[in-house]
Amino acid sequence: MPALSMPVLAQSSVNIGGMVDIGVYRDAAKTWNVGTIQRSNLAFTGTEDLGGGLSAFFTLSTRFDLDTGALEDAPAKSKPFWHGESTVGVKGAFGSIKAGRALDALYANDWNFDPWYYFDRIASPAWDLWHYNYPSDPKANGGKAEYGRIDNALFYDSPVIGGFSLHVSGSPEKRDGDTRRPLGGALKYAAGPVTAMVSREKNSAGASDTFFGLKGRIGSLALMGAYDVSKTPDNTSKAKALTLGAQYTVGSWTLNGGWGQVDVDGVKAEKVLGTGVIYALSKRTSVYADLAHKKFVSDSANVYGVGVAHSF
Repeated sequence: MPALSMPVLAQSSVNIGGMVDIGVYRDAAKTWNVGTIQRSNLAFTGTEDLGGGLSAFFTLSTRFDLDTGALEDAPAKSKPFWHGESTVGVKGAFGSIKAGRALDALYANDWNFDPWYYFDRIASPAWDLWHYNYPSDPKANGGKAEYGRIDNALFYDSPVIGGFSLHVSGSPEKRDGDTRRPLGGALKYAAGPVTAMVSREKNSAGASDTFFGLKGRIGSLALMGAYDVSKTPDNTSKAKALTLGAQYTVGSWTLNGGWGQVDVDGVKAEKVLGTGVIYALSKRTSVYADLAHKKFVSDSANVYGVGVAHSF
């Protein structure tokens, strides 16, 4: 009796995850708010084993404001539904390559060098100061600028070799009004207690950004710094941002501190001194408090707030 041949079914999985965050805070306009301090998002991810060391994957992520349930930036109605990411790709021994909308090479890796991971809108110096003149895509949000993601793009992440990895993002498309095709890259080193990165990008309008980051860890203490230079098209404006930060973890407590300033065309446009504390109630849920002093050219403000975050 001949053997029956059966199809081999590839292993696949689909997951739902994300984060919900909300807080009460006083902003730089000295107004009290109930709303997002970090971010809230819902993500669908999936993988399929293709055999031979290859796998396919996808990510669909949308961001929203927990205080109203509306999509992030809903009043302006400029951001797409899948604002966070909408990509599909393949990965293997060569690394990974994906296509769609996602964080570019710079924004996908710079968070390593901020104690608040470039999320916190109150105390993080990076949130206010980095990439001052550099939107990743000037037209990605219904014709409005997007700081972080690019549309119609390809993204490559290399395997880690000797602690080094290469990350590249860009688009072959050139839309009406674009002066060039966007292209950027980041070279990262992460081994033992040291993480370092250098990145260079140009967007579709010709604006550029050069970023350097360095972080070292001694036991429970992490010290970090970053230097960022962003230029508008034709170099009509140049912003130089410097940030320093520290993070100390003991038990369920994490203490953050950071300082930074940005010089725009020779003028100290803003200085930030921030501090914060996080208490982990569990692996997924934490409560936190933030305080920062922000000094502008002709004004200053104390901003502060408390919040709760849950990842799932």
